[in-house]
Amino acid sequence: MTTARVLLIDDEAPFIDTLSKRLVKRGLIVSIANSGPEALEIIGRGEPLDVIVLDVKMPGMDGIETLKAIKNMNPLLEVIMLTGHATVGSAIDGMKQGALDYLMKPCDLELLMTKVQEAKMKKLKQEERINEARAMHIALRRGD
Repeated sequence: MTTARVLLIDDEAPFIDTLSKRLVKRGLIVSIANSGPEALEIIGRGEPLDVIVLDVKMPGMDGIETLKAIKNMNPLLEVIMLTGHATVGSAIDGMKQGALDYLMKPCDLELLMTKVQEAKMKKLKQEERINEARAMHIALRRGD
């Protein structure tokens, strides 16, 4: 399998820098954003991404708002919510908005790696189904 391309979004610079270094050491390609608007700019540029790890509590545009905007821009991007301030309500809201999973800070790095790989596989399967549907559509049009 190819390496997962991950975007980390968190307003806590020391946390995101440390997590980024730890994920890169495990073979991931990592980009970082310190805010929702910065992340949306990166996504809008079309940078190739598989998985987003998104903090819930951020000043200005919070994680739930950012999640909604990400899913509007690219519904196939898988998002893992990460927070030190988990509540049942925010977890439910995140899952309703399309988050794949919800993990507590500090999370076990191996658990995060497992979730990232699951998210990448889910994205690849969705892309595969879309490509198969496109191919079927083209084949049916040619048969007319």
